[in-house]
Amino acid sequence: MPPNPRVPLVEKLAFNDKLVKGYPTDVLIKKLKAHIKISSLVVPINNAFFLHIYQVLHSELADIDQERVDVKSLSAVRKELIHTSLLLHKDKGVRAYVACCLADLLRLYAPDAPYTAHELRDIFQFFLRQLTTGLKAGADAPYYSQYFYLLESLASIKSIVLVCDLPQADDLMTEIFRDVFDLVRQDVAKNVELFLADVLVSLIDEAQTLPAELLDVILSQFMQKPSKTPHPAHKLAIDICWRTSERLQRNVCQYFTDIILQHDDEEEMERIRVAHELIKALSRDCPALLLNVVPQLEEELKVDRLAMRALATEALGEMFGDVKTGIELAKKYQTAWQAWLQRRNDKAAPVRLAFVEGTPGIIIHHAELRIEIEDALRNKLLDPDDKVRAATCRVYGQLDYETALHHVSRAQLQEVASRGMDKKQGVRVEALKCLGRLFKLAYTEIESGDPLATEQLAWIPTHLFKTASTSPELRLEVEEVLYEFLIPLPVKGDDEGAWTDRLLVVVRDLDERGVQALLSISNLTTSRPSAYDRYLECCVKNNGGVIDENEEEVSRALSRAIDVLSRGFLDRTKASEDLLSFAKANESRLYKLLGICIDPQSDLRTLVKSQNEFLRRLEQSNPNTIETLSVLLRRSCLWVYNRSSIPTMMKYLQKGDSPDDRYPRVAEHAQKLLDHASKHCPAIYVSHIVELCKALGEPQHPRLIEVALRALASVIRYDHTLAPTDKRTIERLTKIMLGANPRHAKFAGRALAFSKSRTDLCANVMEKLEAALPRVRDTVLLSHLSVLAQFALALPSVFEERSDLVITFIVKEFMMKPSSPPHDVDAPESDWLHDDQLDTLTRAKLISIKICVNRCLSHVNASTSHDVAMPFLKMLWTLLEHGGSTTANSDDDARIQARMRLQAGIALLKLSFNDMYCKMITANFPLLAVMVQDSSFHVRSAFLTKLISYLASRKLDARFNVIPFLTAHDPEKEIREKVARWYITSFARRGPPEIRVSNFEMIFVRLLHLLAHHPDFSADAEGLADMSKYIAFFVDLLATSDNVSLLFHLAGRTKTVRDSESQEYSKNLYVMSELAQHLIKMHAQAQGWSLPSFPGKTKLPSDIFQPHSSAESLKKVLRTAYLPDIASLSVEGVGQPWKSPSKTAKPSRKRKDQAARITKSNRVKRRKRRGSDSEKSSSPSSSEDEFVTSVAAPQDDNNSGMQTEKPIGRRGPRRKVNGG
Repeated sequence: MPPNPRVPLVEKLAFNDKLVKGYPTDVLIKKLKAHIKISSLVVPINNAFFLHIYQVLHSELADIDQERVDVKSLSAVRKELIHTSLLLHKDKGVRAYVACCLADLLRLYAPDAPYTAHELRDIFQFFLRQLTTGLKAGADAPYYSQYFYLLESLASIKSIVLVCDLPQADDLMTEIFRDVFDLVRQDVAKNVELFLADVLVSLIDEAQTLPAELLDVILSQFMQKPSKTPHPAHKLAIDICWRTSERLQRNVCQYFTDIILQHDDEEEMERIRVAHELIKALSRDCPALLLNVVPQLEEELKVDRLAMRALATEALGEMFGDVKTGIELAKKYQTAWQAWLQRRNDKAAPVRLAFVEGTPGIIIHHAELRIEIEDALRNKLLDPDDKVRAATCRVYGQLDYETALHHVSRAQLQEVASRGMDKKQGVRVEALKCLGRLFKLAYTEIESGDPLATEQLAWIPTHLFKTASTSPELRLEVEEVLYEFLIPLPVKGDDEGAWTDRLLVVVRDLDERGVQALLSISNLTTSRPSAYDRYLECCVKNNGGVIDENEEEVSRALSRAIDVLSRGFLDRTKASEDLLSFAKANESRLYKLLGICIDPQSDLRTLVKSQNEFLRRLEQSNPNTIETLSVLLRRSCLWVYNRSSIPTMMKYLQKGDSPDDRYPRVAEHAQKLLDHASKHCPAIYVSHIVELCKALGEPQHPRLIEVALRALASVIRYDHTLAPTDKRTIERLTKIMLGANPRHAKFAGRALAFSKSRTDLCANVMEKLEAALPRVRDTVLLSHLSVLAQFALALPSVFEERSDLVITFIVKEFMMKPSSPPHDVDAPESDWLHDDQLDTLTRAKLISIKICVNRCLSHVNASTSHDVAMPFLKMLWTLLEHGGSTTANSDDDARIQARMRLQAGIALLKLSFNDMYCKMITANFPLLAVMVQDSSFHVRSAFLTKLISYLASRKLDARFNVIPFLTAHDPEKEIREKVARWYITSFARRGPPEIRVSNFEMIFVRLLHLLAHHPDFSADAEGLADMSKYIAFFVDLLATSDNVSLLFHLAGRTKTVRDSESQEYSKNLYVMSELAQHLIKMHAQAQGWSLPSFPGKTKLPSDIFQPHSSAESLKKVLRTAYLPDIASLSVEGVGQPWKSPSKTAKPSRKRKDQAARITKSNRVKRRKRRGSDSEKSSSPSSSEDEFVTSVAAPQDDNNSGMQTEKPIGRRGPRRKVNGG
């Protein structure tokens, strides 16, 4: 096809005159007019004049086609355009058009450059200045289109690649990259970013070598902090690296290699650490660059340098866990993946820690890799380093809900939960917080009954409460998790129903042990006024140190209060300092807010508002104490449930009687919570008396009526002025008392008995009850007895009017008659019958004992107290002596006898609250003590639980503290741990020093005396081995380097006295004395303790010891060795800390009488050999008529007490615990 004749084959530049100088003004104007063909143009000679010139030149150059240009016609303007006066012209418009003209020239001359290397360098620096200053001003700025034209020309024509051929091109390229990244940080237009990327990519592609500084500029963009919206410079760097990845791979690898080789010293590890951070960033954004870097990291995993292995392990962990690139990386670099997995067993803990910390992303994002990771983490939960174990627990705490639900096995989560009992606090805290976070995430689904969520995570509360019941330290840590995650207070306190619902969801799947742990954490059991109330009162009286009167007394009281509270903190010293600092601050507003929070009658809204203000003010005034005071708030206020929870719980009680399967269990737990409040904190019901009275009129809801009656009775007992006075309520209570529901009648009777204003009504009821006793049967009979028990305690004046008739009736009709097992209950393996399995006669017997106990308690301050109590005490001792029966040869069912023994034992404990009764009971103390060695597990456990609760509240004399140590031989782990962990750890080790000495250390002599009277005592090798375990149990739990000399001194002092009962027991006592001294020496030697002589003086109790009859007798005893030589052999376990049986031991069983017998069969046989003679010598019980008379009528004979009974050590095998 011939060329178009109208289109010239060659295009020349028409404007070829000088542009800078050489013409006068009028000539320039003429030339310009001729060129643009405008005859009437009048242009002043100024910047605008030159601007028009370059506009015309740029327009013509831009229109010329590169393929047809006559480059010779460009020579004139080519030279003048690089004149310094133009490149440095003061007008930015002139500079902008000059830059465009130069860009056009480079286009037209391409591929050759029309300038020297030096000139090109000036041109490109000129271009760079125009772009960086012009483009950042935005599209609305003057000459923006010219700057954009320049950038587009450089990007599309790629004339920028000429830079690569210039001398010192590295510096100029680095400058270009640096300025371009600085430019895009100004948030330029998207099309500008694209052209800038094209420019930089062209430079990288054409450069023969890339300077390290330029690579630094590029890679530094990846070190930006991750954010949802990436920075433009970061996005530009990613774009460049993806487009030039093949070109940059070798350079990037060399870059990191140089860093590692140049910074080999430990002092320069920070530079290497930064490099590994950069590798992780590149892996997220441009993994293609790391083709040669990942193998390098794999080699780093094998080097001897610890810090390098840790950094490589950390880097690869995060890279494999990346959501976008991790799975492809693991598949592509299989050897690196396997090498990284092997770091879980690295010899260095920091490397194993880095491995664990790199696993969360893999678990969350990559299902294909989870199996290998789960196996590895299961082992790391048992890692010897506690930091690794803690980090493993933290990994699972970081999981999202969906991952925890679908991609982590329940068994794995339970392994994490087991670390909640780790010996290291840091591990425990992480494990417990992990469980709390997971339950918080799953709460909504668990509440709605989602089966998968319930199966996977609903067990968490049960485990947490089980952990809390293990030790006081664990309880504190679990308490914090519950407060933060499981049962948090509402933000504003205005959603009381949802708050209570959440509590009931948490409680829904708890077992009995878990419920009890929750109740203990609820703070409702705290006696009022509590230690927190006393501390607050002392703070107010202290008045910041400005005390008007009784200054020393006030200061001492404050110190005591702080000392008591600080014992509950792990860091006792800091807690004491913070509590004292709070008292010195003397901020009345904070005192008032703390008082509101502590007040049990504060509702939820008030509690939340006061607590938030308290913490806010405290943070402003004394921030150093906020941690301690936050814990103080949590332990003093009712944050688990309070008065605001009662309406919601009562609604669930109503729903519990509906056929809907969802509500009965919730109602059951709601009842437990409300009953616990009734028993321990009736103040929360004060504002709900109207609702409680109204609930009595709903017979279709018996559960609700029982709770309401119990709560109403508790409130009235708490403050009798709150007793209802309306006729309808009184009639309802009276009707319930005379009804057929024993528990309802019990609480109704208690409510009226403690009202103080209904004595006449109660007297009438008492008359009706006494008259009806011979006629009524079954539940009505039990109801009447329950009411009588309440009257006996609260209204002794009313009860005593008919007490002779009542007591005679219950003894003759109930206590003296044998019980038979219920016909509808099969004979199970268990040695126990629950309340609902008992026949009417047995239940009547149990209530009858309560009537007698309450009668005795109501007479504690009366002159007739001794006469009232003595017959009843004789009956109780008879029950214990005969194994739960009132006669020696009773045919009562063994399970019923167990219930009777337990009831008798608890009755004796309750009567021991009173000093006079205590003196009467402790005369036969060994018989009561061996209740903890009963053949029935349920008797032992229940008796020990009651005993410890009474000891903890200091209701019993210190001598009762020896009884728990008789559990040393108990075959059940649960019972031994209850003593070792709860009783000793909570109340002995953490108690005040004076209490520890008087209640635990000084009773050592009483323990030795009790063992001397023990029915299992024997001076042969086998018997002494058994006795030594009791002593070793005591020493292991209580002995310290500070008190070991006192214990040794007390053991020796027992040889300086004689037993107050007989010479035979004195010999037993001396054997125990020498055995104890021997064991204490062994323990001290094993622990590396010195055993100096005790410098103080001690006084032995006169109720069990007497001085020797003469000095010669004393010398003879001291010179005589009573311990056989065989007993000097070492005793297994002595000197080692007491430990509970391991998990691999034989599981504990509740139905274990036979197993217990097998465990200690030799000791049983020994007891039987001794018991055969003692059975013959034991006196038979009195006849039925004599027994009724002795119990019903008070005796005047002072010698009729139990002091005349034969000692327990010769009572035969009945008191022997099988296995104990």
